[in-house]
Order: sequence, then C-alpha cells, then structure tokens
Amino acid sequence: MCNRRSPGQRIRGIWHLKVATGNSKLLSMTQRRPSNDTTPAKTTPMMKQYMRLRAQYPDAMLLFRMGDFYEMFGEDAVLGSKLLDIALTSRNRGKPGEVPLCGIPYHALEVYLKKLIRKGYKVAICEQVEDPKTAKGVVKRDVVRVVTPGTVVEPGLLSDKESSYICSVHIDRDGIGFAVIDLSTGDFHVTELMGVESAAALGDELSRWEPKELVVQERL
Repeated sequence: MCNRRSPGQRIRGIWHLKVATGNSKLLSMTQRRPSNDTTPAKTTPMMKQYMRLRAQYPDAMLLFRMGDFYEMFGEDAVLGSKLLDIALTSRNRGKPGEVPLCGIPYHALEVYLKKLIRKGYKVAICEQVEDPKTAKGVVKRDVVRVVTPGTVVEPGLLSDKESSYICSVHIDRDGIGFAVIDLSTGDFHVTELMGVESAAALGDELSRWEPKELVVQERL
C-alpha cells in the first residue's frame, strides 16, 4: 500500500483524485497543475514572500494571512472568488504588477474552508508567525496547516450526514489492494481484489465507501 506522509508533504509518484459521490468514476485530480502565476518584475517584498510560499504548495489553494484577512492572489483569487462567491478585486489596480485579489475575514475561516474542502480542494493555510508590531521588515509567515477532503478531522469541517473516507488503491499483476479509513472516527477497512473481475469489484468498493479522497499510483 502507499504510505501517506504528513499533511502538506508531496508524495512522489502518488496522485490525489476526487471521486464522485455515489459514483465510482474518477473525476479529476485534486492535485492542481502547477500555478502559472509568476512574480512581476516590479513587486513588493510581501508579494515575493507570497510567491515563494505559493511555489512550495503548487497543488493547493493558499490562504495568506494579512492582518484580519486571509488573502488569495493571482489564479487562486480568480478561482476562490468563484468558489466562495466573494468579490474579486486587484492589488495595484491600474499599475504595473497588477494582481487579482480576494480575501476572507480571519474569524470566518472555518466557514469558507469547509466550502473549499467540500468542493474537493486542498488548502494550505499561511499564518503570520511573528508579531507585526515587532517585525523588522516583512512580517514572517509560514504555512502551518494543510487540509484535504480526506484528512479533515475537525467537527466544524465535517458533515453530520456522511463519512469522510480517504482511500488508497494499489494495483499490480497480482491484483488490487484497497484500503479505506475515516480519520475522524478511526473506522478502517482493507481488502484485496483478485481475478478477472477485480476492476469491476474496485468500482463496487468505491461506490460503497464513497471516499472524499483517493490515493493511487501515478501510473496504473
């Protein structure tokens, strides 16, 4: 089976996919393509800090703490404004280096985070890790938490009406290994699917468990 690493650590050779609820069809990779965002030639130290952190988590939406808000820039801002139904504006509007921008209040993080998770997105949360009042230059920031649809354990982010399973599938010549766990409850099941009907059996298992996240080999 594929071993899952700590949240936020990219696993080489493993992809994360989201699965249609009630349907075994694989929809799309929750791991997004690397961002096309680039650092403008003329930009601020804060934006350079953002782009550096953004590059470390190319497969996640980055929520970047700035005072009382979590900001999203560039592609994340365009996508986030649509997913969360919030206003899209821009930084340095009408000037060189203009960048799309949207934000959410820090005290409403759980509300918006739940929406992103339920839509199948991986989210990296970046906090200010020093007091802005004593900071010299740009306030130090770092990603302190990465959340994916299958790794949620906080009650406020979970649904009372459905489980939150993450599933691992390993396929080789001998058959298919299948494991599923709900990290919020510890409910764990594992099985091996053999024979000519193993592919159909895998579809049945996916329909049965309806995982929120699926971890598979890069090459099947």
